[in-house]
Amino acid sequence: MPIRAVLWDIDDTIFDYASADRIGMGKHLEHEGLPGGYACVEQALVAWREITDIQWARFAAGETDFPGQRRDRVRQFLGAPEMSDDEADAWFGRHVEYYEAAWALFPDTIPVLDKLAGDYRHAVLSNSSIHNQDRKLRILGVRDRFEAVVCAVEIGVSKPEAAAFLAACEVIGLAPHEVAYVGDQPDIDARGAVEAGLTGIWLDRGGLGGRPELIRIAGLDELPPLLRGDTRFGAPSTFG
Repeated sequence: MPIRAVLWDIDDTIFDYASADRIGMGKHLEHEGLPGGYACVEQALVAWREITDIQWARFAAGETDFPGQRRDRVRQFLGAPEMSDDEADAWFGRHVEYYEAAWALFPDTIPVLDKLAGDYRHAVLSNSSIHNQDRKLRILGVRDRFEAVVCAVEIGVSKPEAAAFLAACEVIGLAPHEVAYVGDQPDIDARGAVEAGLTGIWLDRGGLGGRPELIRIAGLDELPPLLRGDTRFGAPSTFG
């Protein structure tokens, strides 16, 4: 049976999270001052990204909740384990102002959504929260492109667990083999989708290569011909 819908990751897939986070944190540090322990802003930015990855993994594993991972990111980054929740929330909130000011879609997002709009249904599966991601999609002007936004915080399970992908399929009323999932992480997104019975597609914007067992595209412009022409996917369906 052909693919009937595309499930999308958001951050670093259709939305340039890495750039927004880097620009936003850089401006935040200009205002707040460089924390002790960092020789330069660039070193601090690298540390912030590494700490984000660590704390996000803890959240995905159920070791902390969504607000908790944010607060622990701040405490670890500032080297201030004694920081109260309110203090950490306030520091992160000031960062968010700069981060959101730098929000942007990747240049290929809208053109590809336009090309696929008539032939495939579209929804989102994110490891974040509906509060953050629904709002983000609305501000970026693409919320109406997706019939559903399914997020880990609300369903209680995160990618790459099969239950997360299956929950999204259930929301849109399709069997896993009728759905393709597109995301920037080879294991969390593509491999996780495949193991759940979906067609997993790794969006390798950085050109890392490797992972021959995965279907890989280097940009979203490769997605429409892949879905429409690769015999592994079958012919597209049209929805009225």
